[in-house]
Amino acid sequence: MRKEEQFQQTLLRRTVVITGSSSGVGRAAAEAFALEGCNIVIVARGQKGIDEVVELCKGMGVEVLGISADTSVAADIERVAEETLSRFGRIDIWVNNAGVMASGKFEEIPMEIHEQVIKTNLFGYMHGAYNAIKIFKKQNEGILINNVSIGGYMPAPYSSVYSATKYGIKGMMDGLQGEISNYTNIHVCNLYPQLQKSTGNLHSAKYSGFKMGIPPIASDPRDTAAKMVELARKPKKDLFPDFRSYAITSIYRLFPKVVINTASAGVRLMMKIKNGPEVSGNILEPSKDPHRIYGRPPLNTSKSVKVAALIGVLAGFAIIALKRGIADKSNKSIDL
Repeated sequence: MRKEEQFQQTLLRRTVVITGSSSGVGRAAAEAFALEGCNIVIVARGQKGIDEVVELCKGMGVEVLGISADTSVAADIERVAEETLSRFGRIDIWVNNAGVMASGKFEEIPMEIHEQVIKTNLFGYMHGAYNAIKIFKKQNEGILINNVSIGGYMPAPYSSVYSATKYGIKGMMDGLQGEISNYTNIHVCNLYPQLQKSTGNLHSAKYSGFKMGIPPIASDPRDTAAKMVELARKPKKDLFPDFRSYAITSIYRLFPKVVINTASAGVRLMMKIKNGPEVSGNILEPSKDPHRIYGRPPLNTSKSVKVAALIGVLAGFAIIALKRGIADKSNKSIDL
């Protein structure tokens, strides 16, 4: 039997824990793993969203367990691990996905909000990894999948603390990859998706007039979830789920100052024009409705249009960088 066929078979009846799975990418992941015949453990704060996804997975003919827990609380995630083991006897795949975001001017976002972003994102992934790795070592196998986002490679404008958590998650998981390198059947996999057409934007906290919609080049959460399944079948240390996420981070590596300064200038302009109200979002309390995968219904936009839009954005960055490079050379010539 080929290895690819073995990976395909091993997902059947495998137990998968997914944090932040009541909406957005997490809900899409629950759906995707259920389609593979996995036992699904739904973890989120709000019971209403949990119940909806539990019923969805039951309707797909798989065993499912819903647990209300806050990933920022170590005892809650320890309880998730214990209840899962009690129900299914093992954990094969743990998906760290729960995350929150607060956007606005750094000094105008309440410190309580900043601190909770760190607790949910960075501590939440640490709590998940802490329990998963211990269980995997006892089993001598298991896969930890981290939805890091491209924020692990580049900062998000006017979301500095969110960016700090994503850089921190990447550093922590890179270190863990080294620690478990002597375990052949234990894997730590990092996924780096870009902006999603999910409910994340609807649930995030917004200050300083920040009011942003979902851009046309945002990716489909179901495509991102499919990549999580791919990692479960064939683990890799790092994976960009699509060309857009890879292209955006590559452009940032080439022109870091140009990209972040240009993006920040654009956000500043939009904050002045739209001047949205302050919204605390789901930082301190469970996400409110809607509990669904998409922030808005997916558009039937052709791939060629999406690619053209992305190329336009990247070309714009390249032109700005070129102009700045020419200007710098001219200034140096004058100085000489």
